[in-house]
Amino acid sequence: MRTAFTELVGVEHPLVGFNRAPAVVVEVSRAGALGVLGATMYTPEQLDARLTWMDEQLAGRPYGVDLLVPGSVGAVDGGGVPPEHRDFVEGLLADHGIPPLPADAQLDRTGRIDISLETNMDAQVVHELLEVTFSHRVALVASALGTPPPEMVARARAAGVPVAALVGTGEHARRQLAAGVDVLVAQGTEGGGHTGNVATMVLTPEVVDLAGDVPVLAAGGIATGRQLAAALALGAAGAWTGSVWLSSLEDPAAGVIKEKLLTARSTDTVVSPTRTGKPARQLRSAWLDAWGRPGAPSPLPMPWQSTLVREAWERIDLAAEAGDARARELESFFVGQVVGTFTELRPAGEIVRDIVAGCEQRLRELGGVAARDVAG
Repeated sequence: MRTAFTELVGVEHPLVGFNRAPAVVVEVSRAGALGVLGATMYTPEQLDARLTWMDEQLAGRPYGVDLLVPGSVGAVDGGGVPPEHRDFVEGLLADHGIPPLPADAQLDRTGRIDISLETNMDAQVVHELLEVTFSHRVALVASALGTPPPEMVARARAAGVPVAALVGTGEHARRQLAAGVDVLVAQGTEGGGHTGNVATMVLTPEVVDLAGDVPVLAAGGIATGRQLAAALALGAAGAWTGSVWLSSLEDPAAGVIKEKLLTARSTDTVVSPTRTGKPARQLRSAWLDAWGRPGAPSPLPMPWQSTLVREAWERIDLAAEAGDARARELESFFVGQVVGTFTELRPAGEIVRDIVAGCEQRLRELGGVAARDVAG
């Protein structure tokens, strides 16, 4: 399948696989799609090491990098977190019997991205992440949240790297086009992580109409070949997928999280700002329910909410991994409504091939429907 997107980035299939684990990204790219690494939880040194490894594994096959590039965010510390918010979090953990972190927890967990989803919000660190990204031969760089700053677009232009940006409304799309992005990702509310409230079926054609010659990828609610075919039918040049890779064998999420994902239904997700400070779809749990009860404080804006809850999630994850049933009640993860389709863990490459084969089959079937209409 050839589209404007496959031509732009040099891949066989109009499919992007976004994940925070290099192993998943490599297998997606090896299978002919475009693997994109979520890089915001890495230090510059960690990102450089992972991209170097990916370069070696892929031997020239294209891949991309996704960064959260804030327009104006300085260094973050805990000084902006109100005491009542800290008391609420501590009380919630105490109610569930979650123990404090071991004294050596930080040393033990260095580099383990399967547990912590901490993001680097310091403007200087983000600048260094961009420097690392452009020192490698990436095929795409994506801005995960908001309009990419002029520095990012200028650096990408100089390096000949297309810039993608996620949008949740038509107005978002207009701003991104004005900023000079090369690919728009229309993310519907069904998607996992940071999301808006417009459905993919509605948002995608609206953004396609606004984009002109700029390729649009549909995102949110896409995990099968039929859904990729639907995205193409809406005028998209492909699909951006994220949640489906949580069901891959290569994804490093802890076993307790995988178990919860495999038993979840499509109705078991909720959009909440309680993890990052911005609305993000994630698996419903006792953590999210507690924040919605009378008397609970309102979540803080980004990045202060992440600062508030970072250690709490470390404690929950460690306890849940150790088999603590009450920690399991709190455990959650960013995931879209397609979680209800997860039935087993499979290799990422197999997932790519199944999506592509299913899409091609559905397109052939639709071609037959059109032919019968013409013949009639």
